[in-house]
Amino acid sequence: MNRIDRRFAELASRGRTGLIPFVTAGDPSAAATVPVLHALVEAGADVLEIGVPFSDPMADGPTIQRASERALAKGTGLRSVLAMVAEFRQRDAETPIVLMGYLNPFERDPGNVFGDCAHAGVDGVLLVDCPVEEADALRARLDAAGIEQIFLAAPTTTPERVAAIGERARGFVYCVAFSGVTGAHHLAFDEIHARIAQMRLALRAPIAVGFGIKEPGDAVRIARGADAVVIGSALVAVLADADSTDDAARRAAAFLAPFRAALDSRGAGVD
Repeated sequence: MNRIDRRFAELASRGRTGLIPFVTAGDPSAAATVPVLHALVEAGADVLEIGVPFSDPMADGPTIQRASERALAKGTGLRSVLAMVAEFRQRDAETPIVLMGYLNPFERDPGNVFGDCAHAGVDGVLLVDCPVEEADALRARLDAAGIEQIFLAAPTTTPERVAAIGERARGFVYCVAFSGVTGAHHLAFDEIHARIAQMRLALRAPIAVGFGIKEPGDAVRIARGADAVVIGSALVAVLADADSTDDAARRAAAFLAPFRAALDSRGAGVD
């Protein structure tokens, strides 16, 4: 069983909402990325989502766009991201890792890219610009490597496409909280909960909700319907001003810990 599946099964058995932080690999520095990942796990992360820097991140807002630009300027590419994952795995063999990015870096890589992802310790990939209609072209390569493809479902995703996602989904489905780019804040909680309930009719995989979750209170309200919450731009913004590796790790832990505490308090009956 893939680490993602094991983790969500464990969360379900404990009645715990998953917490998935996102960071851009190589930002604020390549040296800081692995210490930040360990700090996030220590602060309560259940799954780690690592952004592969790309020059044209069409689904991302200004915060993550700038993080990608900074990382690319420092030479961070897909192969260096895999090296970071392999370094992380020297200390942590259990926490699931999902690479989030765009098809271009994977398609341009001349090697057995998904096999190398698995060898480094990657469990899943979320390819923003690979819609479900085109996913079958990657299926054999991903299955051979034991890598799960995570699909996005947006507010504009039709019931027919949700059903198609349900047939192919592995690991979890990333439910986009609102139409737009990452980092904005247009959370309409009743609409989100209604959409999750409708999606569950077609999905067997767990549902993680992201985009626009900036405060622990947001996460708690999302958690009333979701299996996990994803925290992205708000964390990336906190890390951007770190002036050292130690500072970045401290910032990561200090940011995420209140989210974990709020979600756990909700699980104990305190909202």
